[in-house]
Amino acid sequence: MRKIVLILLVALVSFSCKETSKKNNRIIPDSSGKINNVAVVVDNELWKGSVGETIRDILAAPVYGLPQEEPLFSINQIPPQVFTGFARVNRTILKIEKNKEKGLKILENAFARPQKIIVVSGKTVSEINEGLKNNEAKIVSVLKGEELRFKQSKINKVLYSNKTIEENLGLTIKFPSYYRIAQEKNNFVWIRRDIKTGTMNVMIYEIPLTKIDTSKRIITQIIKTRDSIGKLNIPGPTEGSYMITEKSYTPFMWETILDNKKTFNTKGTWEVENAFMAGPFDNYMIEDKINNRYVVVEGFTYAPSVSKRDLMFELETIVKSIKINE
Repeated sequence: MRKIVLILLVALVSFSCKETSKKNNRIIPDSSGKINNVAVVVDNELWKGSVGETIRDILAAPVYGLPQEEPLFSINQIPPQVFTGFARVNRTILKIEKNKEKGLKILENAFARPQKIIVVSGKTVSEINEGLKNNEAKIVSVLKGEELRFKQSKINKVLYSNKTIEENLGLTIKFPSYYRIAQEKNNFVWIRRDIKTGTMNVMIYEIPLTKIDTSKRIITQIIKTRDSIGKLNIPGPTEGSYMITEKSYTPFMWETILDNKKTFNTKGTWEVENAFMAGPFDNYMIEDKINNRYVVVEGFTYAPSVSKRDLMFELETIVKSIKINE
């Protein structure tokens, strides 16, 4: 009898281990979806009402610094009843659940890899709207963070190999091999990529910490600095032309953290003095106290008559890969 019981226990444990192993080793497909596209799983009636309006206010808010209004994310609404099969492998998903306890959950790689699913729930429309509005910053941060990681993983597969930037500027930055170094001199580097509609660009340089007086208006000093750098290093199409900050309005500026360092982030529009050219820029002035300097890294593009959101997102991904040697 004891022998029979022992055999049954061994069989049960063995079966349990196999089932656990199957679950842990389940095949998860690769996620899909264009960059900055979010699948929104929500009932049609909710989508047509105030919940849909709240979602669009959050996900389709205009991107700061672009010359034309473009949304943070493109949205694809999916009714819950068809959220099966291929629809589940979207890389970024916002799912709305009504008639459930109020809350917010973040699921990782639930149906595909890489994948982030944000679930916002509530018993009523009011609770769902409140959950969305109260977590707006978190929702955008999670979705954008996933897109940045995905884009960086793609760039890492085709990295440009170069040691002179690290030797001359004491930093590393990851950019694809289809970019080229257009100029490198006097602690200034201009990285460039030709595209069908124009160019995509990253410039990196340094200035002394004393160059910026934090007791005075910082944005004015940033504009003055980038205009002087543009005049010296970024020529326009005709003799005597060069890149400057657009004069008609002041760019957006705020403090952030990049490479674990205090950073002034400025977004706006550049133009060319004495020529008809313009486009968006995204400038990061990083406080590098150890080396007694600011490291400035900026992405800017010239792409007339086309959407610029995803172009600038690629440049942002490159910029945010920067690591300053200490």
